Amino acid sequence: MSESGTGARARSRERLFARCALLVAVAAVVALFVPFGAGGLLIVFSGLVGLVLCAAGTWWFLAHRGPVRFLGALLAAGAPVGLLVLYIQGGLWPTALLSLGLWGVALFCARAALPRPRPHRPAAPAARPRRPVLLMNPKSGGGKVERFGLIELAERLGARVVLLETSESGEQADVEALARRAVADGADLLGVAGGDGTQALVAAVAAEHDLPFLVISAGTRNHFAMDLGLDRTDPTRCLDALTDGEELRVDLGEVAGRPFVNTVSFGVYADVVQRPEYRDAKAGTALNAMPELLAGGEGGRLDAEADDTSLRGQQALLISNNPYVSPDPLGGGRRPRLDRGELGVIAIRVEGAAQAAELAVRGTQAAGLNVLTAHRVEVTAEDDTLPVAVDGEALTLPTPVLCTLRPRALRVLVPRDRPGTAPPVPPLNWSRIVVLAFGPRGEHHARAH
Repeated sequence: MSESGTGARARSRERLFARCALLVAVAAVVALFVPFGAGGLLIVFSGLVGLVLCAAGTWWFLAHRGPVRFLGALLAAGAPVGLLVLYIQGGLWPTALLSLGLWGVALFCARAALPRPRPHRPAAPAARPRRPVLLMNPKSGGGKVERFGLIELAERLGARVVLLETSESGEQADVEALARRAVADGADLLGVAGGDGTQALVAAVAAEHDLPFLVISAGTRNHFAMDLGLDRTDPTRCLDALTDGEELRVDLGEVAGRPFVNTVSFGVYADVVQRPEYRDAKAGTALNAMPELLAGGEGGRLDAEADDTSLRGQQALLISNNPYVSPDPLGGGRRPRLDRGELGVIAIRVEGAAQAAELAVRGTQAAGLNVLTAHRVEVTAEDDTLPVAVDGEALTLPTPVLCTLRPRALRVLVPRDRPGTAPPVPPLNWSRIVVLAFGPRGEHHARAH
């Protein structure tokens, strides 16, 4: 079938799903009012109140100690339970369940209607490397290097493995120096089995010498590997690139001259990561630190210039190497592309329970949340230095801190067979759904980028 015919079929499918989404969404609203009359209003009103109370309780739990924190926990957990009891006691649960089910179908159809973001530019054929060098951290990801037999497999495929050992004094190996030594010894590919922070340091050396770079998903979260479409459950599949690979050109971020592949965090999260006890007790350290950082004044406010946009008095800033498809990178968000040449910027300022409730109800439309893209971001604060988390690693950098991007600077060797190459689901946009459903057919040519 011709390309135009395939496009026409895709547009017809999008129009069908968009109309189904709107029809089922209307049915979900009608289902609230037809059987029980005023019961629908009670369901909607109580649902909004429950959401607001849950958000306010979460804020009090995070930003306070003692009785207020205890009250916040009760409110955050009790609001959903209270709604459930109300619906059961009032005989409203069949209506609420039906409407919720219809709304779920509407959301499914709406997301199916939206065009998927275009993936990376097509991969280029890649020759098999002759002298690949792979740096492996045996402690990364809870010991994935040993558990998956990565050293033995890599050596059977012709790679030289360099282990990133920690000295008896606890001093970490100089990853960048080891990568440069490998290049000096004639390596024609650099690869890393380790965390994203280690990946970034070696990636910068590979980009500097225009060498292909191999990502092995042996870290804890492997966000960079995920956005490259690699298998995060089985790092051995990443090594298939050595024998049957292709090459992608992706962007490489820089913060104050230091490379990053995922994110740079300023503010609350960066302050928590700086604490020595964080590595051994992440959740406990965060809960202990949050009251001072959020409500106690210990966490300083940040100012940023994202191209021509000014962001003042922010509590947290997250700068990403290409934007995430939704403003929740820490919760499993994905970047549909790594070669757009743009930084993603997420800025948060929530100063009380009311703003937390607004954020829960309005999402990205809330006044306390800014989501945008930029080519250059400069971050300043009152102090001469700023705590920063670069790909999860705690650093302190002098202000102002400049974040930029090197477009398509990194050559990444990936396996031809990658399980995660399907583009992620786009963010929901109901105005776009209406256009797809009833707008002129010419509007359908405005594809997602």
